[in-house]
Amino acid sequence: MFESLLGFAALLFLIFLRVPIAFAMILVGAFGFAMMRGWNATWSVVSTVGFDTSLSYSLSVIPLFILMGNLLTISGVSRGLYAAANRLLGGARGGLAMASVVACGGFSAVCGSSLATAATMSKVAMPSMRKYGYSDSLASGSIAAGGTLGILIPPSVVMIIYGLLTESDIGKLFIAGVLPGILGLLLYIGAIYVATLINPSLAPKAEGTEPFTQKEKIGVIAVLGLFAVIMVGIYGGFFTPTEAAGIGAGTSFLIALVLGGMTVKNLFHAMLESARTTAMIFMIIIGAEIFSNFVNFAGLPDTLAEWVLELELNAYLVILGIVLIYIVLGCVLESLSMILLTVPVFYPLILELDFGTQALSDPEAVLIWFAVIVVVVTEISLISPPVGLNVFVLRNVLQDVKLSTIFRGVFPFWVSDLVRLALLIAFPWFSLWLVGAM
Repeated sequence: MFESLLGFAALLFLIFLRVPIAFAMILVGAFGFAMMRGWNATWSVVSTVGFDTSLSYSLSVIPLFILMGNLLTISGVSRGLYAAANRLLGGARGGLAMASVVACGGFSAVCGSSLATAATMSKVAMPSMRKYGYSDSLASGSIAAGGTLGILIPPSVVMIIYGLLTESDIGKLFIAGVLPGILGLLLYIGAIYVATLINPSLAPKAEGTEPFTQKEKIGVIAVLGLFAVIMVGIYGGFFTPTEAAGIGAGTSFLIALVLGGMTVKNLFHAMLESARTTAMIFMIIIGAEIFSNFVNFAGLPDTLAEWVLELELNAYLVILGIVLIYIVLGCVLESLSMILLTVPVFYPLILELDFGTQALSDPEAVLIWFAVIVVVVTEISLISPPVGLNVFVLRNVLQDVKLSTIFRGVFPFWVSDLVRLALLIAFPWFSLWLVGAM
């Protein structure tokens, strides 16, 4: 127990020194394991983890979904999604901000990256909102917050990683994220409505709609069709999530080809970016596996579970404590690193708790519900001060907008996220209903 706590302290110290999280986890995990088992056992663990992770068939779903997102990005579907959402919502006060949230949610779902969504959609949505007199705070806040929705709405790389860590059914994790994702979308729209009702100067009363070209219509239909094929294929039993990722990548190539975004330069850029992102994710996974081996051998998960059970703490009080830990960690870690670092420690503890509800009487249901909670907290950390990675990405793209302005703009969305989190914790069946209905 003491060794693992010392390891976490060393890890945070290395992160503070700006050592990349993957290398920090490898260093601390390897040295910690060596102190307890010796270097021969450590080299065996490091080589085995590196080899098995690199050649894992289960993990092949990650580069394929990443490639799918990058190919759709170069196809230019972001503008089509924004134009379609604007057609539906553009006539209401704050309609363009609502459209930005919807488009960001749709684009981040297919893109798989909240940070890339914030950067891409800022170039699409920000000029239109400024054109119609929107305040920079509401405009930038809606883009930063909308980009977070994609890590919950399937296909989600974060959900895939969680499923591999906890040996949960990835298909069930995907479907569990649908209703909470829609709830988040509706609460964001509600936050815009309330904000513009309280302060009408944030947005004009009505803006009309942006032009919607035939090319953009084809792009939206193609993306929605691709999403439907992936979901129906997985839940209809026609193919596995890995096969769905392959079909998605192949189909997105054809979509980019049809829409005219497929040039040799763009294809090379998409493949290079996919390789870089995949290498980064795999290095973090390898580091997390090595660090988890050290923590598990030191007995932290078992000791933590025994300690909580001895104190006879209420299960929901434990969940609240975990949520607070995630919010604090979100100030220094990005989402994937945070989940890889903490889930192996927390999920054995969660399985030991008695929540006293029929919905959480099954261990599999508990792990699926906890996945939704973890991802929603991660979304909150992406727009929480003082770090808020989505906010900083947007600040780098929008050089003329102050950081304080963006944080002020995301505040209504941050509050709505806390409301959603409270609802999902209080009513677990909401996350599990679709899973049981499949």
